[in-house]
Amino acid sequence: MRTKLLLIAGISLLLAAAPVLAHHSMAAKYDTQQSILLKGTVTRISWENPHVHLYLQAEDKGGPNAGWEFELGSPNLQLQNGWRLDTFRRGDHVLVTAYPARDGSRFGYASKVSLSSH
Repeated sequence: MRTKLLLIAGISLLLAAAPVLAHHSMAAKYDTQQSILLKGTVTRISWENPHVHLYLQAEDKGGPNAGWEFELGSPNLQLQNGWRLDTFRRGDHVLVTAYPARDGSRFGYASKVSLSSH
């Protein structure tokens, strides 16, 4: 009986740790040694687990009105940091500081987002 309980407890611990092991490394996806600063217009914001995503039209080296996507922390983390569902809305002009994607795509991890004057 004791062996059966230990086996069940061990399996339970492994299953509980599985979500932690599944989370990706930020440094694998983003270049955390450099940051980019973009000014643009919010086109969409998605508050879905596991991360909030901010979509932006911004001028970059690729030219004007390039579409960018930025990953942020979890919805819970953003709420704990003072964000609300309406903190940023479609059409808002924002300034985003982010770690760029390693693959050179228009994707990044936003470390700071603030409203900007147009």
